[in-house]
Parts: sequence; structure tokens; C-alpha cells
Amino acid sequence: MSRHVAIVTDSTAYLPPRTMERHGITAVPLTVVLGDRALEEGTEISTRSLAQALQKRRPVTTSRPSPQMFADTYRKVAESGATAIVSLHLSAELSGTFDAALLAAREAPVPVRVVDTGMIAMALGFCALSAAEVAHAGGTADEAVTAAEKRASGTSAYFYVDTLDYLRRGGRIGTAQAFFGSALAVKPLLQLDGGRIELLEKVRTASRAIARLEEIVADRAGTGQVDIAVHHLAAADRASALADRVRGRVPGLADLHVSEVGAVIGAHTGPGLLGVVVSAR
Repeated sequence: MSRHVAIVTDSTAYLPPRTMERHGITAVPLTVVLGDRALEEGTEISTRSLAQALQKRRPVTTSRPSPQMFADTYRKVAESGATAIVSLHLSAELSGTFDAALLAAREAPVPVRVVDTGMIAMALGFCALSAAEVAHAGGTADEAVTAAEKRASGTSAYFYVDTLDYLRRGGRIGTAQAFFGSALAVKPLLQLDGGRIELLEKVRTASRAIARLEEIVADRAGTGQVDIAVHHLAAADRASALADRVRGRVPGLADLHVSEVGAVIGAHTGPGLLGVVVSAR
């Protein structure tokens, strides 16, 4: 049985299953409540089902994993031979997941470092990958945490949404910001700032907003080496086209990921989401 530092994250990192398996990363699922059914993200609800529910205006909410779910995960990881665990999670400003992990860490059979990355989606996923690379090379838990925090400091996330209504309903953006973004039927561009989703710009049309998103990403990437992730919800063609244009505008592009977000983020952004994560190596 190997002795190692294990990396745990949550399902909102949206890392491909093969990538998690290759890097030895374990993800704890958040829950999506659809009507009267509580479903685990990633296994029990598809993004297509979520998009259909949102389009029909069915009630959709999300909830953090329970401390017991984290406790069970930490125990299993320790039983696999881990001598320490680094547990990396989405912004505590957006979810209680970090707090649940902290509670479980107190009773874990091995030391657990719980980190609020301030990130979400592949912004979180890139942090987990950096930590896993250090752990795989034999690094300590402290070194893995340092790698994740360094990655987070060089990562930005930007979002286009068709409407701010879903974010407003879920309490992820203020009513005043939602009103401002919806005034005159403008299309909002958002950014992750200080762990919160903030209104960045308002643009008159969807096509102009997406073009502006592309410009912002290219400017942020600059000429240094970066990884980029393009996310979407029920907008695969838009995401693919945007990824192609970004590929041609970012000279230092290392890896480019294109994927549909899971149900938790989708529940708060709604169909039509386009998100781009830029992460310096």
C-alpha cells in the first residue's frame, strides 16, 4: 500500500474522470435538488435534464456535501495509504462546501489541509491538478497547498450569461447588480472577483458580448504560457466556435479544455452560459 499525499476536491472542479483517475484526485459531489428529488452532481443528474428543468422554470436548488460525506471520503482515502490529505474546494463565498470539509477534517484519521481556493469550475480544477502534480512527485501537503494557491493567484474566470435571473434567485449576485445587468435588455459579462461573481460589463447584444469575452480572454492571457478552459451549458456550438477563436489568439496556449458545466453551476447560470478560465502556468 503506497504512502502519499492525497488530493480531494469537489464536483464543481469539472475535471474529466480520466484526468482525475490519472492524477489520483477524488471529487466529493455537491447535490442538486430538482423538485423533491436530491441528486448527486456528476452521477445522478445530467446537464441536459437540468437545462430542460430550468427552461420549464421548475424549481432547482443546490446544496453542499454533508460533513459526513467528507468524513467518509477522508477515511477511504486514508485507508488507501494516504498519510495526509489536501482538500481543495470552490469559493466559500459561493457555497458551504469549504465549511463542511473543515468540520470533517477535525475527525479525519490523517492530517487534512482544507483550502478555500476562491475558484470555481476549471479554475478550481487547475488548482487541483497543480497540487496533484506536486503530490505525485513526492511533495509534502504544504508544498501541494502552495502549488494550488500559486495557481489560484494566476487564474481568472469570466462568464457570459443570457440573463442574471438564475444568479439572482440563487443569491449568487445581488438584486441591484441583477437589475443593472438586465436594464435595457443588455447582455451581462461577469467575472470571479475575490471569490464572488461580480458584474464586469454590460453589452448590447449576445454576439457583441461573446466577442468582448474573447477580447478579454486574449488580453488576460497575454504572451505567457497559459491553460484555458471554455465552459458552456446547452451552448456547445458557441463554445466550440469560441474555443477555436481563442486558440488562434493566444500564442502561449498550452492546454485547451472545452466542456459543459455540471448541474450545480448550471443551476445558477442557466442555459446559454459561456465561461472561460485563463490560468497561468
